[in-house]
Amino acid sequence: MQTPRSFGTHDGSFHADEVTACSLLLAFGKIDREKIHRTRDSAVLASCEYVCDVGGIFDPALKRFDHHQAEYVGPLSSAGMVLAFLRDTQTIDEHLYDHLNRSLIFGVDAHDNGMAKLEMGTCTFSQVVSNFLPIEYDAAPDVMNQAFFVAVDFVVGHLERLRAREIYTHECLAAVKKKMSESGPVIVFEESIPWLENFFELGGELHPAQFVIMPAGPHWKLRGIPPNLSDRMKVRKPLPANWAGLHEEDLQQVCGIHGAVFCHKGRFISIWKTKEDALKALHIALKKDS
Repeated sequence: MQTPRSFGTHDGSFHADEVTACSLLLAFGKIDREKIHRTRDSAVLASCEYVCDVGGIFDPALKRFDHHQAEYVGPLSSAGMVLAFLRDTQTIDEHLYDHLNRSLIFGVDAHDNGMAKLEMGTCTFSQVVSNFLPIEYDAAPDVMNQAFFVAVDFVVGHLERLRAREIYTHECLAAVKKKMSESGPVIVFEESIPWLENFFELGGELHPAQFVIMPAGPHWKLRGIPPNLSDRMKVRKPLPANWAGLHEEDLQQVCGIHGAVFCHKGRFISIWKTKEDALKALHIALKKDS
């Protein structure tokens, strides 16, 4: 007899894949926190509705998600297996599946399967989760279990924020599409919204716009549009070279605009006091060759 909404995974040291698999099921309402079991006892695992990263079975129909057995040769860890299960059971749609996979789960799978390349000075999500492990290697089981649940709470929170941001971004898609249809070399938004992902989802690589103007807190920003979503720090047309890294009075003197606030030394973004100031800066930037 299986206990509904229960979850089983192995005890001992934990890794990002089963922590994330568990967190996905929690975040999307499939299991209850008080029904999570960390054990290798086969009888206890058999009583769980979901079992991840232990048991030697990968069968979504049985809600078993292990990837350690020789029979499984795919690229997924238990995290990717559970994410695919949530999509295939229509718990999440394809759009959210793609977003979570691209922004998080693909990397967790790659790290757990030894496919990720670790770079000095770069901390992966999987490494952050591993840092929740007790410092002592011989930590008592109750200490290890407590650390596991702290890690799960962290990952659930991260997943919920990812989902909320993606929902909000997608809600702004129509507004971005409308502005893209109206624009030439610049897209002007009257409110601050997440535009970059939507712009390229809507075919922005072929759009003629070179700059975006939109509110930035109490000010306005003039930002160069990157050539694609991957090269966010690059721009199709940089801001004038003599603006680079200047603040307020120094920038005002160079550009002749009283409302100048700041220009990044990378020449991809600048801040202005008013929309009219940003439009004046745009006029100068479009005329400059470098």
